Amino acid sequence: MEKLNRLYLVRHGQVVGHERFLANGHTDVDITEIGGLQMEHLAGRLQLIEINAIYSSDLKRTKKGAGIIGRHHDVPHRIIPEFRELCFGDWEGLAMEEILQDFPGELERRKNAIADYRPPGRGESMRDLSERVMPRLMDMLKEETGKNILLVAHGGVNRVILCDALGIDLANIFNIQQDYGCLNIIDYFPDHALVRLING
Repeated sequence: MEKLNRLYLVRHGQVVGHERFLANGHTDVDITEIGGLQMEHLAGRLQLIEINAIYSSDLKRTKKGAGIIGRHHDVPHRIIPEFRELCFGDWEGLAMEEILQDFPGELERRKNAIADYRPPGRGESMRDLSERVMPRLMDMLKEETGKNILLVAHGGVNRVILCDALGIDLANIFNIQQDYGCLNIIDYFPDHALVRLING
């Protein structure tokens, strides 16, 4: 069966403040020098691959990564806000120890109901994220039928896409690792998806 699309799904490079385990979400943090090198390394890996379209979220950490990889590919770079990371609400920009201190018990509640827990202050659940990301991804695949697509996105966004492709329940979303600067490859066919690489 002929595939409709190949998706090269990338997580952005290491971000400023990574050592504090910040809940960045919609916070527009930059990548570090190491993060830039991670993207340069990926650019080298993908340099000889035919890429027909490049997408990213509207946050600078993914836009920069897409720009670095895109230097080797003379195709448009489309910026899609729906591919933003999960919104953490009142937790935005806080370190894990600050969330533990200021919102006692909430991280444990989230852990026990990861698919549907929403952080206070209009944060998103993983299901909310999936309902934002997946329709836009499906539209993108239809718009780019027959093409190889690069999408530079975020840890949560990538996990949602991989859960869908693998048929994994969102309750198990953190069974999938997504390191900074990692590559995933998914082939989409008319009636199924085939995951060829995870966290490579």
